[in-house]
Amino acid sequence: MKLKTGRHTSALKETRKNQKRRVVNKIIRSQIKTAIKKVDTAVTEKNASRASELLKIAGSILDKAAKKKIIHKKTASRKISNLSRRVARLNS
Repeated sequence: MKLKTGRHTSALKETRKNQKRRVVNKIIRSQIKTAIKKVDTAVTEKNASRASELLKIAGSILDKAAKKKIIHKKTASRKISNLSRRVARLNS
């Protein structure tokens, strides 16, 4: 790659790394949204067993995303808490 004036190789490399990370982060955020929607649909259909299964999966995805710092740990905790409350309300 030919360098333009005023550009450093390290800056170009960081840009390439950021683009790759952005794609991965976008995929994981999409997985989070999908998992939450699946739990919500199970709750609206009043399917308690399915909702609790999906809650475990969604919680796992949220915790992994927080661990990788894709989302903040307190955001993950809040989302898991809200989902758990909805599922618990369904079970009672």
